[in-house]
Amino acid sequence: MTPATPPTPSSPSAWPPGYRIEPRQDRLPAALVDAFRSIPVAVAADCMGRSVGAMGLHGYHENLATVLCGPAVTVRVRPGDNLMIHKALMMVQPGDVLVIDGGGDLTQALMGGLMRTTCLVRQLGGLVIDGAVRDRLEWAEGGLPVFARGHTHRGPSKEGPGEINVPIACAGLAVLPGDLVLGDADGVIAIPAADAATVLERAHLHLEKEARIRASNLAGTSDPERFNAMLRAKGLPV
Repeated sequence: MTPATPPTPSSPSAWPPGYRIEPRQDRLPAALVDAFRSIPVAVAADCMGRSVGAMGLHGYHENLATVLCGPAVTVRVRPGDNLMIHKALMMVQPGDVLVIDGGGDLTQALMGGLMRTTCLVRQLGGLVIDGAVRDRLEWAEGGLPVFARGHTHRGPSKEGPGEINVPIACAGLAVLPGDLVLGDADGVIAIPAADAATVLERAHLHLEKEARIRASNLAGTSDPERFNAMLRAKGLPV
């Protein structure tokens, strides 16, 4: 009798229910990631249809000029439990963005100041957390962009289950491992890795268009007929 083939790590039968750890996805050239650091989130979102992005997250790094930009390492955890976040921090590379689906739970913090020090040592590119943080003063020191749903003094458990580098939804944001995550004072979006080069091209064209409109507004030469035509098309007598 031929012996049964042992399950591979990516096989569902290899993991207990609720657990999975997949390899880190490296799908974005470094030059492409760097090029997005000067692209505002609002502009990139406009180039993706104006209806994408996380909702209800707040920046805890305080400095409004802070930009988050890097490839996604995704984590899904049981609300209030950070066991798999600790494991993910062992897998990240410098510049990665840890995107955590904590189910929007605010009853227990998923990360605090001690884990922040690990993030800094690992040179993490940032954190996006659909859940709570604690030790707000330490996050406010800067050095690491962090967006979270909220905060609480109550600490997490470390029991699991959880999954790493799987498709997740984080505060309404669909994220695949390796996607480009971009965040600034306006919010956070994820750009599919396969679309990043196209979105970058569109963003540069959009910025050029905005520059022309801004110059026209400043000069007082903007054309009101653009909006009057829109209103007439809706039946308004203007």
